[in-house]
Amino acid sequence: MTAAESEPESDVDVRIAAGVVRGRREGGLSVFRGIPYAQPPVGALRFAAPRPVEGWEGVRDAGEFGPPCPQAAPSLAARPSDAGTRGGDGAEDEGGAWHGDGGRRDEWLTVNVWTPEPLPGGAETGAGESGAGESGGAPVMVWIHGGAYMAGSSADPLYDGARLAREGGVVLVTLNYRVGVEGFVSLEGAPENRGLLDQVAALEWVRENIAAFGGDPGRVTVFGESAGAGSVAALLVMDRAAGLFSRAIAQSVPGTYFSPGLARDFAAAIAAEVGPDAEASAADLALVAPGRLIAAGEAVARSMPAREDRWGPVAHTSVPYSPVVDGEILPRAPWEALADGAARDIEVITGHNREEYRLFSAMGGALGRITEEQALDVLGALGPVTDSVAAYRTAYPDASAETLHELVFSDWLFRMPSLRLAEAHAASGGRTRSYELTWPAPGMGGALGACHALDVPLTFGNFAGGLAAMLMGQEPPPAAEELSARVRAEWTAFATGAGDGDGAGDGNGVGASVAGPAAGSAAGPDGAPGGAWPAYDTKERRVLVLDGTANAAVPYPEEASRRLWEAYAFTALRLPGEGIPASGS
Repeated sequence: MTAAESEPESDVDVRIAAGVVRGRREGGLSVFRGIPYAQPPVGALRFAAPRPVEGWEGVRDAGEFGPPCPQAAPSLAARPSDAGTRGGDGAEDEGGAWHGDGGRRDEWLTVNVWTPEPLPGGAETGAGESGAGESGGAPVMVWIHGGAYMAGSSADPLYDGARLAREGGVVLVTLNYRVGVEGFVSLEGAPENRGLLDQVAALEWVRENIAAFGGDPGRVTVFGESAGAGSVAALLVMDRAAGLFSRAIAQSVPGTYFSPGLARDFAAAIAAEVGPDAEASAADLALVAPGRLIAAGEAVARSMPAREDRWGPVAHTSVPYSPVVDGEILPRAPWEALADGAARDIEVITGHNREEYRLFSAMGGALGRITEEQALDVLGALGPVTDSVAAYRTAYPDASAETLHELVFSDWLFRMPSLRLAEAHAASGGRTRSYELTWPAPGMGGALGACHALDVPLTFGNFAGGLAAMLMGQEPPPAAEELSARVRAEWTAFATGAGDGDGAGDGNGVGASVAGPAAGSAAGPDGAPGGAWPAYDTKERRVLVLDGTANAAVPYPEEASRRLWEAYAFTALRLPGEGIPASGS
């Protein structure tokens, strides 16, 4: 990005329901950062469901990102968590309240908006205030970041929405939500899945306010990766999210949702780390400083690899946080609910990367060092059948111990949950497309393959700094930009509705590539620009393989793993010995 594209050029004011916000014109866009969509979840509102934001007088500056929820320092060393950010620089008083400069450092729940300029839909009225936008505005894309439900921030440069908004003609929204103990630990006296409720509140904010930024509240696509994709899958089947979006993209869906029993046991373990008299209740933990809760959660995470006997297969992730299938906020596990017709009217793209788990092996210093014993351990713990060691060795006879270790982790955690989400949605009559990213990351000398999170810089077109630089290298090759252009074109065309009977496909949106011609795409076998991307079904199982060359739809490449897992029921993870409730949750 050039300096001209990124440096603020002038101010722009927009009136929304709560008041007037002042953003910046940057490179042909109007950009608004750090707009609160709910009240700060501190003090009496800590561990509560999000409350509507209070209005303000005058003009509120929206030039800086809001702070993320308090969280541990970023680390990928021993678990599948994306890069995150510390929880701001506010102070903690003796009672544990998080406070800063009069309230803004308490505002964990904010959204950011990139919108084409001049504002589409007639919303802009020059340098002054604007009113509500006209109907029929630009399509809206709402990004939910990953981070293993324990970290992440919309301020990460990786999620800068400028290229998607500018090139795709969409209004791009990113958001912060509560993570870790604040958002995903099961506490007596508090609603479950507070992080998911935050996301619903942000989507309600979009419905009520996005027209003022030139967006169409009737054309909202929610998309996310890793924990963000798990959130998208949950939102698809949550009654509280019904009607808030019409399309969804879930990139590398994790297979980790917790039963109430498993969630309560993790909460008890975290409370025990806080102190011998602490209980896993909102009343007790609301008095504990966020930093102490973060430390307690980290202590439990470090203990998990040795406690498979207590927590089952999820112990191998060192992540004690996940959405809880509580029967109310999240009524059922996504695969089960989708198969029974939930979200049948919502169009879905879902997929995964080929070597998902390799990122975590690399960050943990384990590449080239996996032993036969380690491979046997995870095959026994995570595999889909009674003798998974023999099954995987039969399916992959030439695979080394390290390859088998990577395969079963990738299959259990991301690859098969993503595939089965597509199968469940398609089986109920939902319109579904699926993909696999096989293009190898150029960073680290190509050692990472098509690893976890590689799709994120390709989605946003942001290659510099942090995780993106590690994946892409200091000088990404031209192929990176070419493939990114294809991904960006497909995603924004999907959000726009290309293929919905407008000539891009067969009238059902399944006959051709969503985007049509795109940079970095070759003609497919049928001669269609960019190749065909048919709907996924359980007969032909065609997926778009993003390999950086043909980028064509072919039968699902990971057939050996699919067959290994085809009888495995993805559902809420449970404590060893925990029964299945009559509700099926």
